[in-house]
Amino acid sequence: MIAQLDKEYMQFSKRFAIRRVASYLLFEGRPHTTKGQWINPFVRGFLNILAAIPGNSHADRPIYITGLGRSGTTILGKLLSLHKDVGFLNEPKLMWAMADAKTDVCADYVSAGGRFCLEAVDAQPDTARMVNRILSRYTRLVGVSRAVDKYPEFIFRIDYLKATLPDAKIIFIARNGIDAVASVANWSQVKGVQKDGQVDDWWGRGDIKWTYLCEQILTVNPDYSDVVNLGLNKIDHANRAALEWIVTMRQGLQAVENNPDLVYRINYEELVEKPREQLTQLMQACELSVSDTVLDYAEKSLYTLRKKPMPDLHAPVAALFESTMREMGYGDMLE
Repeated sequence: MIAQLDKEYMQFSKRFAIRRVASYLLFEGRPHTTKGQWINPFVRGFLNILAAIPGNSHADRPIYITGLGRSGTTILGKLLSLHKDVGFLNEPKLMWAMADAKTDVCADYVSAGGRFCLEAVDAQPDTARMVNRILSRYTRLVGVSRAVDKYPEFIFRIDYLKATLPDAKIIFIARNGIDAVASVANWSQVKGVQKDGQVDDWWGRGDIKWTYLCEQILTVNPDYSDVVNLGLNKIDHANRAALEWIVTMRQGLQAVENNPDLVYRINYEELVEKPREQLTQLMQACELSVSDTVLDYAEKSLYTLRKKPMPDLHAPVAALFESTMREMGYGDMLE
């Protein structure tokens, strides 16, 4: 399904579908688990041209969708892409890797040096200049005023993002850990590929994303000492997914607490249950006009998934998982 399009989306707006395809082909790049990576040099060249055009371009209030992948980040971006003022970029990590190699924790485009957590001091003027130029020219080329950039890992980089794009609006989308862990674990098992003697899957090229997560977050935070003692390189996909969900949700809670006027939380379950109410509030928080097209498509496309079983977790992981579920407001699902 090219650019996340389906027949129902096309029925809502062929013009917006063309805009979405242009975003997909010209701006996004292809990560390590996808086909068509041959296009990346052409996308890189095009982005370099946009960045090289002189002028102090300013991206107008770009909207960032953050959280954990497989938690509704893509469908939320797809919904917002039907807004007349919005262009949706689905993980344009090539652009960010070109502007700052440290952002690439999956080694999609840069083989080493990725960092989960970036602070304001890590933001450089050249990075801000490049990203602002590309995003502002992107919006002009596709005929919109605002860009929506889905980049889940930016929940770990709030101050960095504020320093790079001061007018950015940030969405933190949360999903209960039971469903999120099942989705991540299944994705990695199904879509992982063997390449050049290594496995490329959810955990990056040759496990590099998992390595970064362990070295930069799990092993340096005493909250995870019992987990570290398990042997982080020996645990399975479900326990890995649970740990990524835990650290991401805790980071999201902290981001909302520290930046209540900047980071807007939406729960995937409430989005599915009450799409009109939730999306109306979200669009207002992002300073977008309320779009009936977005609301109508949400009502037709969102549905409740079959309930998943509790993941089979090691005791130290299970303890952290259950406490985080309660902190996130999902305690009733543990009963």
